[in-house]
Amino acid sequence: MYTRLAKAIAVGCFGLMALLAAFDNIVDYDSNFPYIQHVLSMDTVFEESTLKSRAITSKRAQIAAFVSIIASELVCGVLCLWSAVQLVRAREDAGAFQRHKRLGVVGLTLGLLLWFFGFYVIGGEWFVSWQSEHWNSTIPGLQLSILILLILLFVTSPERATPR
Repeated sequence: MYTRLAKAIAVGCFGLMALLAAFDNIVDYDSNFPYIQHVLSMDTVFEESTLKSRAITSKRAQIAAFVSIIASELVCGVLCLWSAVQLVRAREDAGAFQRHKRLGVVGLTLGLLLWFFGFYVIGGEWFVSWQSEHWNSTIPGLQLSILILLILLFVTSPERATPR
């Protein structure tokens, strides 16, 4: 039973982190939006980079990207927190506990899409933010992706019929 509680806590903590990220992006929009602007506009990558043709300089497109990031963080956070509450409630029933993992897995997978695909793959490789000293999206993308994968591995490990 303690392992199940730990799984619920791991999912809940990640959900809270995702909601806090969304909250921070909303409340401190003017400090956080420039990050997305610089990554998408590619204005701080190597001067000689031939990949700059990929840049998105339209302010509307940049705002749309930022809003989609915030929306993804919100959905990820809500799914993970709701799953965590359900997991705590179902911790003594292996079958119910297994069923309630689903929303957490969906939320964590959405987080993986956002931070691995969005920040690491698209931001880091497509928009080559790894070339930027100040606006590198690969480091936070990689850190959160590893964390998500570890939580996914832990949460999806099989449950025993008898709680411990």
